[in-house]
Amino acid sequence: MALNRNQTKICFLLAACAVLFTTNVKAQDLYAQYRQSWLKKAEDFKPKLTETIKQPIGLVKMEKDASAFQGWKAVKGNSIDSLYNNSFKKQSGVIADFGEHLTGYCTFTINTLKGTQDAPVRLKFTFGEVPAELSVPFDPYPGGLSRAWLQDEIFTITEMPATITIPRRLAYRYVKIELLGASSYFDFHITNIQFKATTSVTSTPDGLATGTSQMINDIDRIGLTTLKECMQTVYEDGPKRDRRLWIGDLYLESLANMYSFKNYDLTRRCFYLLAGLSGDDGILISNVFETPEPHAQVGNRLLDYCFLYNVALKEYVAATNDKQTGLDLWPVAKKQLDIARKYAGADGMMDYVKAGKEWWVFFDWKDGLDKQGPLQGLTVYTLNQTYELAKLLGKESEVADIPALAKKLKDAAHKNLYNKKQGLFVSGTDKQISYGTQAWMVLSGIASKAEAQKTLKALPNVANAVHPGAPYMFHYYVAALIESGLKAEAKDALQTYWGGMVKKGADTFWEVYDPNDELKSPYNFYPVNSYCHAWSCTPVYFIRKYPEIFQN
Repeated sequence: MALNRNQTKICFLLAACAVLFTTNVKAQDLYAQYRQSWLKKAEDFKPKLTETIKQPIGLVKMEKDASAFQGWKAVKGNSIDSLYNNSFKKQSGVIADFGEHLTGYCTFTINTLKGTQDAPVRLKFTFGEVPAELSVPFDPYPGGLSRAWLQDEIFTITEMPATITIPRRLAYRYVKIELLGASSYFDFHITNIQFKATTSVTSTPDGLATGTSQMINDIDRIGLTTLKECMQTVYEDGPKRDRRLWIGDLYLESLANMYSFKNYDLTRRCFYLLAGLSGDDGILISNVFETPEPHAQVGNRLLDYCFLYNVALKEYVAATNDKQTGLDLWPVAKKQLDIARKYAGADGMMDYVKAGKEWWVFFDWKDGLDKQGPLQGLTVYTLNQTYELAKLLGKESEVADIPALAKKLKDAAHKNLYNKKQGLFVSGTDKQISYGTQAWMVLSGIASKAEAQKTLKALPNVANAVHPGAPYMFHYYVAALIESGLKAEAKDALQTYWGGMVKKGADTFWEVYDPNDELKSPYNFYPVNSYCHAWSCTPVYFIRKYPEIFQN
């Protein structure tokens, strides 16, 4: 029977839909096959953690001091034996100091001194990375993240003697112990507090050049400690909080690792884990968890982090010549380029308004930061870096459109965002000037070398310029200074910013640092901030990659 015109159209549409459906299913099946392989390789590269037993070095008291970080400082007190050898009833609120930041598990012993235990003992332990965590009341809790991230634990001991290992993994330097309840008919003491510290680091990096300044040595040492503490079975963002793998932190940690511990298996594990937990469409999820089995934070897609995965993979392959890992992961890296294609307008400008509605676009913990400029710059940077990765892997033919797209976006950015009179790049409808925009215009090559120097020299004199809100964005600012050839300015910026944390007593570098607001918190309560944070470790990378700038 012959079909009429409308029936023919319907049949054609049904056939087309069937083809599209089949193609989509095949694509999803393909990524499903990739993901299983990627997850298996991630497991193969899982490191065995090294364990070191640490003891407290003494007792301290926390005192108010307006000149100290966040208004509190630790003052040396009695020896640890004064805690161990005396009744704890007379010492409630004592604070033990381990002398360094540690990540792992705390154990203590409790025993009777006299009499017979006729009732339970209840103790509260509070662990802190910085003095303010043990000095500021946690409740009523005003923070925007879970109250459970704060490291306080209550234990009821019904039988003595007892040796108790706190099951929660902790990250701290100081521990405060308080007595919440005990019988008056017997006495007891606490002894043998110890800590099983864990890390996947097994090597010691070379020292810096003779003659390197004390400040640079201190910044490098604290950066290495920060990195070591965050190198667990993945590159964690922070061992206190959030204790998981984020793409943005992975990128910066992997750079620092290249020039220090050189634990490339950990880097590969993280690449494969993120790829293995990508969506059915191949787009990456911003952060993933390892336990109880590997899984992603579903729905948490962060646009700039998807781009940085490609940049991190390119840097890794270029540094190690491990082309097999690059080839394994090329499908997921190539897929992230679809994001750029989707939001690139006909005029060459990224549709940052639409992207901001459909994605979390981050770049920095900074209220009011306009994202147009940073997004345009990062997109150009990612396109170019991914094409470099393609060349390393012999895959240029699969992304043949990328050089032209990168040039189109680059030319459009220069035309629309560069204020020639000011010598600065602007962002958004309000023509905002920010450190983030200038950094990404320089790193992407949108600014010429001459323009880059002019821009970065003019920036500190702009009264209303939006400054970085965290070490994360400050990294890209220092990188831009180096890229533009402003070596002295780069060294000064690094020493001033990270050196500011050193001068304020940092054992490890902090998640958030605003020299003008020590109580700044993206979560509305500064004790829940992470004070050992992966994205803050990158002075290690700068100092060791560019010894001619920082080690003289």
